[in-house]
Amino acid sequence: MPELPEVETVCRGLNELTRDRAIAGGEVLLPRTIAYPDSITSFLAGVTGVTIARWHRRGKYLLAELQPEGGWLGVHLRMTGQLLWTKQTAPLQKHARVRLFFNQGQELRFVDTRTFGKMWWVPPHFPPEAIIAGLQTLGVEPFSAEFTPDYLAEKLRKSQRPIKTALLDQSVLAGLGNIYADEALFLSGIRPDAIASRLSPQQLQHLHRAIIEVLQTSIDKGGTTFSDFLNPLGVNGNYGGVAWVYGRTRQPCRRCQTPIERLKLAGRSTHYCPQCQN
Repeated sequence: MPELPEVETVCRGLNELTRDRAIAGGEVLLPRTIAYPDSITSFLAGVTGVTIARWHRRGKYLLAELQPEGGWLGVHLRMTGQLLWTKQTAPLQKHARVRLFFNQGQELRFVDTRTFGKMWWVPPHFPPEAIIAGLQTLGVEPFSAEFTPDYLAEKLRKSQRPIKTALLDQSVLAGLGNIYADEALFLSGIRPDAIASRLSPQQLQHLHRAIIEVLQTSIDKGGTTFSDFLNPLGVNGNYGGVAWVYGRTRQPCRRCQTPIERLKLAGRSTHYCPQCQN
């Protein structure tokens, strides 16, 4: 699933490509992709003739602010979703689900192999969270002023979950996912199965700093592509080539040469170095 750096990469790309451009029309090829409204006709009517003022990211959600009447276009890529900027004449991908048409023969195409991705049209005068329920429970953003070591300590002080599992809880921290939780725990020297509430203030400071560091590094690299992620121009992310532990089972640790190990926590594959994280 695309995580914060991948969604941020898409957000920045969409702002470069579609900002201040009007949606001239659209086509829904898979109706269940549209989470709101229930009517495909209403969805297309809502997004046609409006201009994208700016794209925003909230956690793993993409939100396009619409003008002049207001309203929003919401997108969640889920596991395999892609938003691709392409010519309308380009061959249609097998898994294309929604097409949004722009002038000069361009379109924004939502491609989604697993079909878990969703789109919403939020009518004018409604805040996005009134329609997109998942926004209501998100924690703070990792790059916000609210995200501090003290915030982490407060959120984790009663948690008996492994720290890796706690970090994947979107009500704790919005946008952090499997890849970057593994990476941040490596950089902070914390075992992924350590009980969250037992981390020391010093460990929390290291973890706070590491989360910001790995997320920023991945954004700078254009995100991570292990399977499906592409930016709006169809380009892979490059963070995977410098990952510390994620996806590197049995490969030597980049610091100590100990083979990277993998375990499962709450059903999620977790990668760590048994020497550097203890």
